Amino acid sequence: MIGTWIRAAVLSLGVGVTAVAAEDFIVVQSTTSTQNSGLLDAILPEFRSETGIEVRVVAVGTGQAIKNAMNGDGDVLLVHAKPAEEQFVADGWGVQRYDVMYNDFVLIGPEANPAGVGGQDVEAALAKIAEAQAPFASRGDDSGTHKAELRHWSSAGVDVAAASGTWYRETGSGMGATLNAAAGMGAYVLSDRATWIAFGNKDGMKILVEGDPKLFNQYGVILVNPEKHPGVKAPQGQIFIDWLTGPKGQAAIADFKLDGQQLFFPNAQ
Repeated sequence: MIGTWIRAAVLSLGVGVTAVAAEDFIVVQSTTSTQNSGLLDAILPEFRSETGIEVRVVAVGTGQAIKNAMNGDGDVLLVHAKPAEEQFVADGWGVQRYDVMYNDFVLIGPEANPAGVGGQDVEAALAKIAEAQAPFASRGDDSGTHKAELRHWSSAGVDVAAASGTWYRETGSGMGATLNAAAGMGAYVLSDRATWIAFGNKDGMKILVEGDPKLFNQYGVILVNPEKHPGVKAPQGQIFIDWLTGPKGQAAIADFKLDGQQLFFPNAQ
């Protein structure tokens, strides 16, 4: 309902989107994967060219991005933890959630593969890693990737809290830093595929488990509720959301590739 009002308010100004947004900016609280992969650097100049709106990105883990948005430190939230996103809206912090795009998670490990994991079943692989007490590097930062990882450990019947500091190592860092840590210690690690493709230090590491439907990774976008935080630039934020979920934004996402590989797949409704 608020989103409809925002669109009506923009249209009622009687000017084009570019005139409304000229020399303006919004702050988007987003995940490290959208930044580390290069996606936002690739598509945001097109948005600014069309609308005049500069997008300033704060790239942190999903959990921190949600906290920042709850504090009013942003206009738009672009993250990948759907249950947490839906709770954000249900609690009144966000206006409406929209699907944007998806990719998947992959389980990466050393080529020596001491736990002998492989195939498509991520929970079976995690159970084998725990049984072998092989090193595993976790982000441990309440990010969308960390939330997904913890769900899979729980489904595998493994209490990683009890193993913390032994074979289970929490970096408290972003995806790139955690991949570097895993490479350094010869550890297994769960990563979103986009960050892995963009990651430079692959020597001695490879994807060992992929293709499990449980590894599906959905991204969503939400306007921060201006009724909670009057400083939110709601018209400009909604323009960005409409562009990102519309034909031009969806095409820009689909066109973004590294080494010939598509990193994100648009699926806005």
